[in-house]
Amino acid sequence: MPDEKIEQRINLKFLVKLGKSATESFNLLTEVYGDSVLSRPRVFEWHKRFREGREEVEDNQRVGRPCSSKTNDNISKINEIVRKDRCLSIRMIAEMVNIDKETVRQILHDELNMTKVCAKIVPKNLTPEQFFLTKLRDRIALADRKSGLPKIVYPV
Repeated sequence: MPDEKIEQRINLKFLVKLGKSATESFNLLTEVYGDSVLSRPRVFEWHKRFREGREEVEDNQRVGRPCSSKTNDNISKINEIVRKDRCLSIRMIAEMVNIDKETVRQILHDELNMTKVCAKIVPKNLTPEQFFLTKLRDRIALADRKSGLPKIVYPV
């Protein structure tokens, strides 16, 4: 079954072909559809279109604004920037590449599979070696805390 708006437009087109005025058409549609009727300005607008010879009841296709920021060039630039310095914020990267912050975030998350962890942008999946080193550092830090010895800083 067609969408209710489309159904109302089809009925409005029929009323135009019967020679009904826009006001009469609106009153008849209101009688049939009640509160869910098209607004008065929309009925008058579509009445005029059908009276002028329009046959289609669907809306015209609208052209949206194309996404020009998510290009392969920008993705590779952001990838290079992040690989050089993982401590950069999304705002800083956006300023360097001159694109929107949300687009940079989407590229990092969706295209490069990266996420922000402890002020560093890292890949979502660690390699086995990275995972092992992370666990080893955690265990050493835990042992240091339990022993009461001074904190040792390990290189990343």
